[in-house]
Amino acid sequence: VQLQASGGGLAQDGGSLRLSCVASGGTDSTYMGWFRQAPGKEREFVATIRWNGGHTYYSDSVKGRFTISRDRAKNTIFLQMNSLKPEDTAVYYCAAGRAILSSATTPRGYNTWGQGTLVTVSS
Repeated sequence: VQLQASGGGLAQDGGSLRLSCVASGGTDSTYMGWFRQAPGKEREFVATIRWNGGHTYYSDSVKGRFTISRDRAKNTIFLQMNSLKPEDTAVYYCAAGRAILSSATTPRGYNTWGQGTLVTVSS
């Protein structure tokens, strides 16, 4: 499985962006999600979706502003980001893995990572 993320770019404070991540080669993952890493900081969990069932989980910092969704027929996940803030600026990575719920919000739950897409939010 390979993951290809796209959709990053520049947005203004309060603006919106939509990220996409396509899993080529199919997926047997239990979860697909998004993490982000700002300069000088550790990679942090953003959101994840259970591939079968569609249950979603979010970090507190993005809850209510970001929405993760999936298109199973296209092996694609999306991250709709609204009400963006400058502190959302980071490289966003999509990830896939056979995590269980207890590890689905941590990087160790994922064994396949996309190349990252940069999101910059200006104030």
